[in-house]
Amino acid sequence: MPAIERLFSYGTLRLPQVQRRLFGTELPTTADALVGWRLRMLRIADAEVVALSGEAEHPILERTGDPADRVDGAVLELSEAQLAAADDYEVDDYRRMRAQLASGGEAWVYAAG
Repeated sequence: MPAIERLFSYGTLRLPQVQRRLFGTELPTTADALVGWRLRMLRIADAEVVALSGEAEHPILERTGDPADRVDGAVLELSEAQLAAADDYEVDDYRRMRAQLASGGEAWVYAAG
């Protein structure tokens, strides 16, 4: 049985059209949040990413450590190959790292590098 990866998404990876194009299907998701993080907007220069998402600005995570800061999103369940496809989709400004979820679990996140 292939390993299931967990990826917290707060932006375009939650969009059905992005999931279908990148992963070939819409993924199982569970609502969750990150505490001690906030979002800012990032201008995307990669034309393929903009065409796929339909957006020239994407949110990007920044860790603050302040418990008053919270980012709502969803945990995507995906295969290692789908996670690699997500890595290819994200522009160089994002770095994949592990983060603690508000629910107590852990997941990969794309945050400011």
